[in-house]
Amino acid sequence: MLTTSVAEAAQCLTQGNVLAYPTEAVWGLGCDPFNEQAFHQILALKQRPIEKGVILLAGHIDQVSHLLDGLAAAQREQVIQSWSDRRVTERATTWLLPAHSQHIPSWITGQHSQVAVRVTTHALCVALCSAFNGFIVSTSANPAGLEPARSLQEAHHYFGSSIHYLNGDLGLSQQPSRIIDAITGQIIRA
Repeated sequence: MLTTSVAEAAQCLTQGNVLAYPTEAVWGLGCDPFNEQAFHQILALKQRPIEKGVILLAGHIDQVSHLLDGLAAAQREQVIQSWSDRRVTERATTWLLPAHSQHIPSWITGQHSQVAVRVTTHALCVALCSAFNGFIVSTSANPAGLEPARSLQEAHHYFGSSIHYLNGDLGLSQQPSRIIDAITGQIIRA
């Protein structure tokens, strides 16, 4: 299925389907993070080991504010500020946050004790997360070892009709998000 309707795309996620969609810099694959079957479909499509974990994408800070509970006040403020003050043209930041088993399924974090979370300013992704009423899985749309898709055509070339597609434009960032450990400040992906 190909759609330009955010409501239809959110319904696809709710029904347990995998969705390819444009993000800030590359196309992503997403699903309901609490649907283990859909998540395993993404891993199979990407040929990605579960141990690596994936990023969660939110449209608003309030969708992930409960995940900031394990941070000190200064760390929490730094994370919120990076998500709040970013211009659409700037590179996004994904933060590694303490993962609490009551909030995040183990298949999302893989072998890690943290969960990777990004709040986006990409208008289509914000609308998708709002329509879905929560955060979604966001991992680059590519099989392991290949370049991430930068167009609908590239995503379709990789995955064909086995998934659903939300057509739209990429954001203005030239690179995928940087990844920073919120506790230590260590830059994981510069």
